[in-house]
Amino acid sequence: MSYLSFIFANPRFLGFGLFLTFASSFGQTFFISLFGNELRSDFGLSHGEFGSVYSIATLSSGFLLIWVGRAIDRLDLRIFTALVILGLAAACLTMANATSVALLCLAIFGLRLCGQGLLGHIALVCMARYFKRARGKAVSLATLGYPLGEAALPFIAIAVLGAYGWRSSWSLFAAAVVVVILPIAMVLLSSAPHKRVSEPESALPGNERKRVSRESSLREVLRDSRFYLVLPAVLAPSFITTGMFFHQRHLADVKGWSLELLATAFIVFAISQSLTGLCAGQAIDRFGARRLLPVFLLPMGAAMLLLSFSSDPLAATLYMFATGATAGTGAALFGALWAELYGVTHLGAIRSFVTSLMVFSTALSPPFMGLLFDAGTSFETLTMGFFIYSFLVSGLLSLVVRRKAWSGV
Repeated sequence: MSYLSFIFANPRFLGFGLFLTFASSFGQTFFISLFGNELRSDFGLSHGEFGSVYSIATLSSGFLLIWVGRAIDRLDLRIFTALVILGLAAACLTMANATSVALLCLAIFGLRLCGQGLLGHIALVCMARYFKRARGKAVSLATLGYPLGEAALPFIAIAVLGAYGWRSSWSLFAAAVVVVILPIAMVLLSSAPHKRVSEPESALPGNERKRVSRESSLREVLRDSRFYLVLPAVLAPSFITTGMFFHQRHLADVKGWSLELLATAFIVFAISQSLTGLCAGQAIDRFGARRLLPVFLLPMGAAMLLLSFSSDPLAATLYMFATGATAGTGAALFGALWAELYGVTHLGAIRSFVTSLMVFSTALSPPFMGLLFDAGTSFETLTMGFFIYSFLVSGLLSLVVRRKAWSGV
């Protein structure tokens, strides 16, 4: 089935997945950071102090996500979605009325948990759970909401901030979440299969049944050696890209690049992420998610190698294009892989655990890289280390993915 016919066959439910990843932008770093100067000024925080508050809130949200995220396996999908969206609105309102650093930390915690964490979690769990023959396409279409949010919402946020100030802006965001996002999500969700798990694997074609070993609980997953073989690859993109983007000003200074050049390169990143995600969706449906594991880190590894040797302005564009390719492929890949390896009955619990680990990695990456820079480590040495890591992990996975035990057949 082509993407076009697939979209026409399931427009509302696919739209639900894409809309939720788009709405998750309210809790993403790129969105919250737009208000960083105002927040630091009003609360009297230095760059380091604000970063510490943000890291504490992010780590706390990642920790709680392990337990909250698994509720999607038990609650009615409409109820769970509505509660998360209302939680996002409450976080926006808390941000608008924060009068202390503690309340600021609580607001960021809510934004990260409900926005960055749970909205994307709902979208990708639903796509993987309710679509089987076209699971890769469904996940890749849903992940398009991330670059769409990165492209559209900063302009809106900056305009609202300039017109009304940061407190009124967050009040307006809270109202928009309740008046716009919640009703649209419920309308799109009205076409969803509101059952706890999808139909049994016996309903699938023979080649699809072979891709799923059996329905596994989170406890069983944590005893599976395959999980720990995949984990270094799962955490690499979020750790590396978050740290690189957080320290992009330092990268620009080291390479002699203008911030305008990097801003333009981000457009290339978004385009690459979208296109490669769609291509990965097709490949997952045809070959299976596990077949992409050994290769999806290679573009980012090549980008790190390029940064180790080149300061040419073209390298900035190529670096963003290649990193976007890994980001797009990885989003589709890990949206489908857990269902393929472990089934869908406990998919919410499994994915929320993995997502929490990714959140931890995004919180630890900026200070880790910062400490290395403070100790005198050059950007070129760091990126060479990332290159070596990416290719070692890819080589390991290329060996283990061929094992009969890995295939589950």
